[in-house]
Amino acid sequence: MQQFSETQTRKVTISLPGDLVAFADQQARLQRTSRSRVIAEILAHFKAQEEERLAVEGYLFYAQEALEFAAASEQATTEVFARDSE
Repeated sequence: MQQFSETQTRKVTISLPGDLVAFADQQARLQRTSRSRVIAEILAHFKAQEEERLAVEGYLFYAQEALEFAAASEQATTEVFARDSE
């Protein structure tokens, strides 16, 4: 899981369904850590996934934009190269 900075931690109070608390406690026991660390690591992982999803979305948008520009400028480029080869 992604690491998070413990120096920037803040204490918060949240309400969770019992099954999620039980899962967090189980993971904390297995990892020999605290429930807070388990929840923080899960949130850090989710944050990283969201940032990656947004980056992919941005790359796809700009790739499509580049393809559209290339298609729109294809005729002009072809004419320039045709003149240069004459």
